[in-house]
Amino acid sequence: MRRPGRLDGRTCLIVGGTGGLGLASARRFLEEGARVVIAGHSPDSARSAITGFAALGPVWDIPVDLTAGPPAVARLFSEAIDTLGGRIDVLLHVAGISGRQFGDGPLHECSDAGWDRVMAVNASGVFLTNRAAVRFMLRQPIDAAGLRGTVVNVGSVLDRSPAPQHFATIAYAASKGAMRSLTVAAAARYAPDRIRFNLLVPGLIDTPMATRAVNDPAIRPYVAARQPITAGPGTAEDVAEAALFLCEPAARFVTGTELVVDGGWCVAERTQREDTAPVVMQHSP
Repeated sequence: MRRPGRLDGRTCLIVGGTGGLGLASARRFLEEGARVVIAGHSPDSARSAITGFAALGPVWDIPVDLTAGPPAVARLFSEAIDTLGGRIDVLLHVAGISGRQFGDGPLHECSDAGWDRVMAVNASGVFLTNRAAVRFMLRQPIDAAGLRGTVVNVGSVLDRSPAPQHFATIAYAASKGAMRSLTVAAAARYAPDRIRFNLLVPGLIDTPMATRAVNDPAIRPYVAARQPITAGPGTAEDVAEAALFLCEPAARFVTGTELVVDGGWCVAERTQREDTAPVVMQHSP
């Protein structure tokens, strides 16, 4: 007899699901019986992901550009809700950018354009998807687990445990701090409505977005000291397992929490001194 999956029959929308953390989470959700819509900026990436997941379960892709604002997010949710049969049990918001290429950097160097671009994607983007999700979830009936819905946002250790020489991007840190505050405030407001909000907080993870930082010889020893569990970067699968826990019905009593998945970044003794000369950041965790 088949054992039910941890997300059996659940409908899930993963924003930022076409690469890295989102793609690994989509795979785990499908393996555990979920029906999944993945949304990403690149239609080509979405199609590639769909092809790879065809044998795992029901999965669809919907392209979205978070910088296009409320109309784009409204279209995403309208299509996702129709595709998933009129209910969204889970929103996992993974989408985000590292803004060095747009002009992000230390406070005295961060450009207006860099700040605006990062905040538009990382802060405004999560506001728009979370708002759309909760507006719809408020109208959903309570399910067998006693819930109307679950929202999990993916933040960063850099909003609480900086690495000022190797990862000095002020807009990125501020955007993730905004996400953290939004998540906790929403958790408090919507708990009586049976809607959960939680924050997932990764350290430096080995994903395509992080390739240059992971392979930078100046950064590798520092990360080894900050993430002593693996003496280096984590994997996308490490984060996906944590996302699965926060999203599954078995975690129905968990809301307003911040689950740090960082191999020790936030608690490890900083035994490896950062260089006095700034190192150009290639990627933020």
